[in-house]
Amino acid sequence: MSVTLKCLSHTPLRGLNDPGAKIVAEVDAVIANARAEVEAFDPELIVLFATDHFNGLFYDLMPPFVIATAAESVADYLTLPGPLSIPQELALQMARFILDSDVDIALSHRLQVDHGCTQVLEEMSGSLTRYPVIPIVINSVAPPFAPYRRIRRLGEAVGRFVAKLDRRVLIVGTGGLSHEPPVPMLSSASEDVAEFLIGGRNPTPDARAARQARTIAAGKVYGTPASPQTPLNPVWDQAFIDMLIQGRLAEVDDFDIEDISNQAGRSAHEIRTWVAAFSAFAVCGKYTARNVYYRAINEWIAGYGVLSAEPV
Repeated sequence: MSVTLKCLSHTPLRGLNDPGAKIVAEVDAVIANARAEVEAFDPELIVLFATDHFNGLFYDLMPPFVIATAAESVADYLTLPGPLSIPQELALQMARFILDSDVDIALSHRLQVDHGCTQVLEEMSGSLTRYPVIPIVINSVAPPFAPYRRIRRLGEAVGRFVAKLDRRVLIVGTGGLSHEPPVPMLSSASEDVAEFLIGGRNPTPDARAARQARTIAAGKVYGTPASPQTPLNPVWDQAFIDMLIQGRLAEVDDFDIEDISNQAGRSAHEIRTWVAAFSAFAVCGKYTARNVYYRAINEWIAGYGVLSAEPV
């Protein structure tokens, strides 16, 4: 068994809302280097902790965690269409192992996934199918949320399964960091928006385009007095990054959901994917982690970070 880790922010606005040539070049270089490291490692399996943004999962049935044995990209924003390359039997074995570890997880044999899952696959490989992948989607935008201690325990269960495999495994978390795109809340939604949040699968092309246009417009004013969204919080982001690098994972058990929402934005809970990824990786042995890149990028509505970790 050989294992390595990457955690990356994702943003639907990359390539759609320009933060300036210097920042784009910085991020492009960081992503290119991360991809080169992944290609050199040549994973036989990627375990991907990802998020959904009301594209595949809705309030008609909103699981806190779901593992997929088959998944198709909805191709939102600029992401690729098509199926992911999921080893079905191995995914089922992982699901059984997680359940046997007293962690409840839902199972999907036909999951739709969005940019929260596919963007990082494209960035790390250029396609959705180059490497076998098992996606585990963690609810991060649709309250109520599971407590963070359950995210840690989910990651640990996955890590124990990975540790048994005789193959090269890349563990990936993608989301956050401080982050608040204009995702509506069911508690305050109008009747038609509430209906979308409950069962809005497979929207028309026009409806998807209108939704994406609203996100782009929000990015153009984000971080200014014209924006109603919670601003980025680089201090909070760096404290979270430091906690992961230093291996202080037990501290997440005391994370307060409302406090995170207030300090870093309602979609900052996408850090759950990073918590799960590091918790899985830590079970496999001692590690060293690197803060590869961080910048608060208002145009992308993201505290944009990249972390890597390797076994000691």
